Amino acid sequence: MSFTDSYTKTFVKRLLTNKGAMFGLVVISLSFVIAFFAYFIAPDHTPNANQMTVEIGGKKPGFTMQFLKVRNAQVEKTSFLQRLLNGKEEQYDLLPITGYKRIKDSIIVEKYIDEGLEERQSFHVGQLEDSYITTRTFLLGSDKFGRDILSRLIVGIRVSLSVGLIAVTISLLLGIMLGSLAGYFNGWTDDIIMWFINVIWSIPTLLLVFALTLLLGKGFLQVFIAVGLTMWVNVARLVRGQVMAVRELEYIEATRALGYSNTRTIFFHILPNILGPVMVIAASNFASAIVIEAGLSFLGVGVQPPQPSWGLMIKENYNFIITHNPALALAPGIAIMILVLAFNMLGNGLRDALNVRGRV
Repeated sequence: MSFTDSYTKTFVKRLLTNKGAMFGLVVISLSFVIAFFAYFIAPDHTPNANQMTVEIGGKKPGFTMQFLKVRNAQVEKTSFLQRLLNGKEEQYDLLPITGYKRIKDSIIVEKYIDEGLEERQSFHVGQLEDSYITTRTFLLGSDKFGRDILSRLIVGIRVSLSVGLIAVTISLLLGIMLGSLAGYFNGWTDDIIMWFINVIWSIPTLLLVFALTLLLGKGFLQVFIAVGLTMWVNVARLVRGQVMAVRELEYIEATRALGYSNTRTIFFHILPNILGPVMVIAASNFASAIVIEAGLSFLGVGVQPPQPSWGLMIKENYNFIITHNPALALAPGIAIMILVLAFNMLGNGLRDALNVRGRV
């Protein structure tokens, strides 16, 4: 058995026996599955889970209501791929009712307006869907616009995972490239890169994200890029230190003696041997990106309505914390906490399994 095979088996064994890491891995894997099939899992499968029924805004978890399904304008058919990516428009509007009765071709309903307040309305059966009455339960309640909190929570997980993936990818590309150059060449190259790193390091993260967001504009993709461009510094500093340690080892000296190019030495002989610490910091940066995005959305410079974001959901419902229904804001907050905790525990597990501190 080669040393590489033995080390890989040891790493896998350590990781599998680490309960915290396994908890994090299970939560993260489940999150990706939910994000991928979000519009098939969410009770509200309209685009952005944005079906509004303002009469039932701000209801508590477990709230149940009957609805009359009133046909609206003809909606085009949605393919499986379109629904997977963007959801499916409903062909009817939902009218909250407290009771109904049918008289010949008419449906007489008591439309729900507010607690203890109804309005009688009449509809011809031709205006309604074939199964014109439905009952829905809002497991996590409804927000101030009457949208299902659970559905927006499920669809919103896409934003958190997407910002993590894009931000970590950008930070790894920049950090590994600049850190490798600084650590391998030293001299003036190292001085210039480290000066740039120290300048970026001295600027508060949120302030830098604000500046980049204002420069790039508000939006889904812009905030991801802005977060990624602020997180590469940690990666660059780590990679620089690891490369400086590895470049003096004998096998790197051997590549120089064999006449290998600097590019080949860095990418094929140095970087593969320092990926352990990079994996750990990538998991940590993933968690940080989720928190930063939530903070930006809460402050109004991140993801814009009606697209669901956990930070934006807290902003829209935080006033309920001091009133009668704190669960509306606590639900996305708890979701952020669990996902960030999962990434941090996985990062700690990777660190222990790779024995980063003990490796050169």
